[in-house]
Amino acid sequence: MTTENDTRSHVADLYWLAFLLTGREDLSIEIASDTAVSEDYASPFFSDWMRGWQRRLVIGRALTAIHDELADSARRTQIARVTGSAAGSATPARGWSLSPNTTKADLQQALLAIDPFPRAALLLLVFEGIRMADAAILLDADPTLIRKAQAIGLRELTANLAGKDLPEDQRGRKPIIQAPKKLCCWLRTTAVCH
Repeated sequence: MTTENDTRSHVADLYWLAFLLTGREDLSIEIASDTAVSEDYASPFFSDWMRGWQRRLVIGRALTAIHDELADSARRTQIARVTGSAAGSATPARGWSLSPNTTKADLQQALLAIDPFPRAALLLLVFEGIRMADAAILLDADPTLIRKAQAIGLRELTANLAGKDLPEDQRGRKPIIQAPKKLCCWLRTTAVCH
């Protein structure tokens, strides 16, 4: 049996997942509340199994709700270059690591600043651990494009998180610094945020 606090926490997690995918509060509330069902299950195994399916349902409903936005974003991703820094964003220095003072709100802001298709690829593959074949079906896209979107999403997430701690110059833009050369910088970010 689950407690009321466990249920609230689970519904809040479903809402946050839907919000990160859609970027829309009202739609995310609807998706999470429609997906959350009674948690009065006979066994802990069945409860865990249902929670996993509820997350999958939220993902499917959220992606369906923003299908047109994802398609537009996928076209932009297809013509985007993976190398170099994100337009107007600062990339972290070689030794950068995620600040221990980074909050859930910081992570949310950094994720929502990413175009929908790369953000969805990043959330599905890195944060949710969904297999590439399943992500290709959910995003209705070729795995090569999804890998490119994931790389763009990782780069932009890291730049957004690193940029929040950088001083602004006189024109209000963040200074551009050297991009990291190793994958471990990306992995540190995702490990701390997961």
